[in-house]
Amino acid sequence: MFRWPISVYYEDTDAGGVVYHSNYLNFFERARTEWLKAIGVKQTALLAEDIAFVVKKAELDFCRAARFEQNLTVETVVIETKKASLTFQQRLVDEQDVVYCEGKILVACISLSRMRPRAIPQNIVQEFNRGS
Repeated sequence: MFRWPISVYYEDTDAGGVVYHSNYLNFFERARTEWLKAIGVKQTALLAEDIAFVVKKAELDFCRAARFEQNLTVETVVIETKKASLTFQQRLVDEQDVVYCEGKILVACISLSRMRPRAIPQNIVQEFNRGS
């Protein structure tokens, strides 16, 4: 499991200080990006090789409202690996393991120039499988 700390900033919230619903997707995206960096994958290098990861499907369950100035953690695991896609299970939790949002995110690997699926580089698959 990969864990990434998130601080809720004013810009993440609505007028009532509650995290705006679409920002949970941003938190989850940041955690997946940081996981790539943590395993030594640079997205600029992937782009230079005509490789990109795009979200194909996202299912979210908003369990509890996160609020301005909270310090939370995104927990991320890979629950399914296919030739050209990864499915992530992600949760936003506090120090007591209270869940604020959980999601299942399907990410496809594509050839950016052709906008078509392509196989995930094997080194990335191995690293994600090692970390999950």
